[in-house]
Amino acid sequence: MCEDQRVDEPHNARSSTPRTRPRGSRVTKVALVTGAGSGIGHAAAVGLAGAGFTVVCAGRRLEPLLVTAATAGAGAVALTCDVSVPESVATLYAEIETRFGRLDLLFNNAGIAAPPTRLEDVAFDDWRAVLETNLTGAFLCTQEAFRLMKRQSPRGGRIINNGSISASVPRPNSSAYTAAKHGITGLTRSTSLDGRAYDIACGQIDIGNAATEMVAKATSVGIVQATGSIAVEPSFAVSHVADAVVYMATLPLDANVQFMTVMATKMPFIGRG
Repeated sequence: MCEDQRVDEPHNARSSTPRTRPRGSRVTKVALVTGAGSGIGHAAAVGLAGAGFTVVCAGRRLEPLLVTAATAGAGAVALTCDVSVPESVATLYAEIETRFGRLDLLFNNAGIAAPPTRLEDVAFDDWRAVLETNLTGAFLCTQEAFRLMKRQSPRGGRIINNGSISASVPRPNSSAYTAAKHGITGLTRSTSLDGRAYDIACGQIDIGNAATEMVAKATSVGIVQATGSIAVEPSFAVSHVADAVVYMATLPLDANVQFMTVMATKMPFIGRG
């Protein structure tokens, strides 16, 4: 499924946005942000639009994507896509190529978390959902990005993966999320290596406690620590993540931020566990 609408139309209206570029028209650099309907994805999409990108806001739910696209402006579009489904991802990329002719940046941001659960009690459906969205989804989007970036002219582009500090050290009772984020680090390294020959750069941003809905409990009522105690953790404005993504995205392709950690200064990361 890949449905789109202009941000200034009623929600049940079909887009009249041209699906091919008129001859002689110019398009700014094109960025795809997955999971763009909320949190880090929303902030990054708005930040990238402000930096001059035409942003494709992708996610499962159209309503929040329309809000993000409207906030971003600068020609941003909202396209629904389930990143865990190969056919949905292929349809998304076909639409991007038809509309814009290229893709300069992919921000693999889509992700979910399972409820904190002892490893032996993790439901297989929860495990599968987290891995399919957080890791398989990033792989599928990267695979399609490679195909397009290799054949477009000028060749190449950049991929930024949303890792997490859980890609380095886990929280208690987070086996599915932690495994997926460790997998993202492996995907980042392989993508960076395999992309060299095609002018495709890849880096990873590991984020700790940006103030989004995903960490609201940890920063309000508290979350279990490695010692078994409950502690309220500090957070920081998600706008700083957007600024970091924009910095990574706007480097020339002969320079790359391989890994970056952006976190609340006093959160329990260094020394965690």
